[in-house]
Amino acid sequence: MMPHVLARGQSIPATRRQFNRDRIGGASQPHLRRIAPHVAASITKGLSAASARLLLEGDVDGRYPGRNEAEEGYRLTMALAAGASQPGREWMPADFYRALLYSPTPGGEWARRLMRRKGPEFAEGKLAWMLTKARTWVRQEEPITCRHSAWEAVERVRRAVERAVWLSRKGGETDLKNLSVRLELCERGGGLDHELSARQQAERMGCAVRTAVLSNRRLTKAGWLVLEKSGAKSEQGSKWRLVIPDRGESGGAGATHPPAAGSAGGAGPRVSPVHTDTRALVRLAGHDAFHRYGHGTNGARLLTLLEEEEGKSKKDLQAATGLHRTTVGRRLSALVEDGLVQEVEGLFYLVSALAGPAGVMPDQEVLQEAAEARGTAGAGARRRARHVRERLNYRRWRAEQRTRRVDQVLRLVPVGAVDVETGEIIDPAWAGWDVSDPYHPVPRPAWAA
Repeated sequence: MMPHVLARGQSIPATRRQFNRDRIGGASQPHLRRIAPHVAASITKGLSAASARLLLEGDVDGRYPGRNEAEEGYRLTMALAAGASQPGREWMPADFYRALLYSPTPGGEWARRLMRRKGPEFAEGKLAWMLTKARTWVRQEEPITCRHSAWEAVERVRRAVERAVWLSRKGGETDLKNLSVRLELCERGGGLDHELSARQQAERMGCAVRTAVLSNRRLTKAGWLVLEKSGAKSEQGSKWRLVIPDRGESGGAGATHPPAAGSAGGAGPRVSPVHTDTRALVRLAGHDAFHRYGHGTNGARLLTLLEEEEGKSKKDLQAATGLHRTTVGRRLSALVEDGLVQEVEGLFYLVSALAGPAGVMPDQEVLQEAAEARGTAGAGARRRARHVRERLNYRRWRAEQRTRRVDQVLRLVPVGAVDVETGEIIDPAWAGWDVSDPYHPVPRPAWAA
């Protein structure tokens, strides 16, 4: 394939996307225009629309960047191999060879360049190995065929989280809030993979960074989280993936949390199907009223379980949350005192100001009064301001590190050991040495002494 050559008077495109589109349009590869529609349909048979576009147009969006062209081509080819390995639409190796090696497709440029350098046999073997690797990976992962399929995967994790028991004494309330925040991000992004930094997570959860980091460690150990790429020592967030641990879909909460009472792995009587609404919990968790010195996460959990018209007793709330009866009673008393909950004949109701069409809806004025009553008003604003200062200081430190000379050359011959004008050695300790380079002195040979 001919390299891209700029014509006389033609300027370099401003962006890489435009550059790639110019190449695909045929400015430097006119033979690509000769791919007939029926041939294009034949070599993309079974691929999704995104994979077919990647094969026929190349990486015009720059989604597979690399340190060089070889790495970019390898990543693009692996993406095509994954697209050709989806369940029910698997390609045979011969189909893969035809589309990448023996058809003038932009997506197969790396493969054809490999074939020209090392021969067809080596290139076909390489593509066969990549296709096998992609199939192994696809079989191990849950098949995601569209956005609705991704939402279904997120919803399965949400159901497992909401059915689990999260004990306060083991940090369960923080872990539940952590997963609720991540589920909201995954639902917006349309997949279980997401990117989140520790400070962003702490601001969304309404807690300290250290608390969020410890919660991540517990959830990783329990099998709810998988760290795919750490963002430490960079200005990017870490890349995570939500998963369901063993027993997670049957009521268990993972290694550090026992299964729910009445579930497949739990002991005790079966309770009413009441669980924590993680969507409502996210709406409340970051507010100052539910700071750890305010009503806390358990107070927010209790609010998500209450309704305006149907009351619940302490026993029902204790069974639904798995909290100790003393904790439930203390939190309910504080909520009633601040006007967030009403108690009538031993049953607790959500106040009308917080009642929405689908559960609790935060009213800023009511929650702000509760935060002022608990002395936690302004905690979130102070946390965000502190994080802004920390980010600025970190970026300033990184800029200083980049500008600072990394390899400081050590001067071995001290200043004054050699006469600057004549070059004569003054210090007798350096007699017999060639000190023309004060940073790298070498001994003179015997014949030159």
